[in-house]
Amino acid sequence: MSDLAIDERGLRDLLEQQHPDLAGLELKVVDGGWTNQMWRLGPDLAVRIPRTEDAPELLEREHRRLPDLASRLPLPIPVPTRLGRPSERFPHTWLVTTWVHGTPADLAPITDPDSATVLAEFLTALHSEGPADAPANDGRGAPLDTMDEHFEHALERLPEVDADRARAVWRAALEAPRQDGPDVWLHGDLHPANVVVEDGGLVGVIDFGELFVGDPSVDLAAAWILLPDGAAESFFNAYKAAAESTVLRARGLALIKALVLLEIGIAGERGQAGGKPTWKPAAEAALSRILR
Repeated sequence: MSDLAIDERGLRDLLEQQHPDLAGLELKVVDGGWTNQMWRLGPDLAVRIPRTEDAPELLEREHRRLPDLASRLPLPIPVPTRLGRPSERFPHTWLVTTWVHGTPADLAPITDPDSATVLAEFLTALHSEGPADAPANDGRGAPLDTMDEHFEHALERLPEVDADRARAVWRAALEAPRQDGPDVWLHGDLHPANVVVEDGGLVGVIDFGELFVGDPSVDLAAAWILLPDGAAESFFNAYKAAAESTVLRARGLALIKALVLLEIGIAGERGQAGGKPTWKPAAEAALSRILR
């Protein structure tokens, strides 16, 4: 599947064929992630076109699961409204969703300390026990000890990171007991480009392509990745359901995520493919919070 999955004329043809009532709306390409190409459709909708082989299945998962989850979440998320079917014009599933208004946090960081409570309430609502047929994720949801080699290699590539402090945080996470509660629904990929901000406050969560069930610590890492300095304690006071072991695992996962974000940010500064320069400041700020 090509990186640029479709052009504007091709997308408008798809809309005219399958959803003609939407075909006259303005289309504008949006800088998105690696899995899907994103288009703004009119003022309140978006279209996601798959770029990778696994993307169509993930879009179908969102179409099936997100409307029910969205109905009980206290923040806007991209709610699927139409499912595009494979056709001669485009041989893969694609998706129309609602548009979540705001600016991604890698461009406008969260500065309002009240966002700690907003995020805690959102994750409390999301983190309900998943059904028996809910999807798992052996990558983002894998036990921490399976990430140990990746962690050490990242430290080798990033000499600017305080390795002694990083290893202390990582060891505490590895030594923490594993999750003993039920698997819950997870966003799975909470980082600054996947939340939106207005006036410094968290106002929406986007990109549920990694939606799965697992250890809540995967999402709770966002306390250090997204929130301003000093807000993690307020977040966990508001979330309430996190045991000390869960917090330790979450901090370790935040460390891994921050290292990944930093590498992607550095690649962006160097003009390398797949790099995103706006991620570097967010990663540096997160590392400062995690290692403090």
